[in-house]
Amino acid sequence: MYRELDNLISAHTTEDSWYDDGCIIAGEILSEFSSKDWEELLSKVLTKPLEWQKKLAYCMDSSCNMYELTILLSFLSTEDEELFEICIDTLRSFTAPESKQMILDDPFILSRVKDILLKASKPVKEILKDFLVKIYY
Repeated sequence: MYRELDNLISAHTTEDSWYDDGCIIAGEILSEFSSKDWEELLSKVLTKPLEWQKKLAYCMDSSCNMYELTILLSFLSTEDEELFEICIDTLRSFTAPESKQMILDDPFILSRVKDILLKASKPVKEILKDFLVKIYY
């Protein structure tokens, strides 16, 4: 299943095609991942191109499992603001107490969210505010 996901995300598509269809298919593939698939993804995800990582982060809320959470948290150290914002947007779905605690335990995440909030566009501000509300409550 990992190779199927990798091929899908690596394929050259239009942005509309990815967000209309590709991310849905990727979510379906992720929902069928075995532990072995997740381990392979975890071992390779940080070596993938930035655009590949953005596509993955966008569709990683299919089951809100610890593998997805681990990958999203690993992406948060990126210098790329768009990838960071995509991850925060996706993390809004991770409302289990364990997930929230992992996020709260990392002051860097919350500090960066608050820094971006000061200069973000209105839509991004809404995402960031919603994230903070969901994490704290």
